[in-house]
Amino acid sequence: MSNCLFCSIVEGRIPSYPIYEDDYYLAIMDRYPCAKGHVLIMPKRHVPDVFELSEAEALALLPLAQKIAAKMRDELKMDGLNMLQNNGKAAGQEIEHFHLHLLPRYNGDGLKLNNAKPTDPPLDELAKYSELLRTV
Repeated sequence: MSNCLFCSIVEGRIPSYPIYEDDYYLAIMDRYPCAKGHVLIMPKRHVPDVFELSEAEALALLPLAQKIAAKMRDELKMDGLNMLQNNGKAAGQEIEHFHLHLLPRYNGDGLKLNNAKPTDPPLDELAKYSELLRTV
């Protein structure tokens, strides 16, 4: 897709700092990192969101993220890791090309990612959603 920022990166039209590439994915250093060592993993084909990933892409993603995260842990001496992925504008997705953030965390880094407050719904509401979303 010619007007997609991440497609332009995958195609080499925009420079990046790659750390990994395979048939499905390209992993690069985030150009505007929230923490030192912030990595983005993106499919090489244009995929708008998680709902459009192929089964093969989905199955390859978590093992790849785990492999990169382990390397980050060993090399960056991070204290923790956030894996972030947004789908749709309402969820904070800014670039309509699926991508997974691997965000290193360091004790005392002051980074606040989530200020959502937990709720206490009635149990019948939980039961209703459980029934709606139950899978085989």
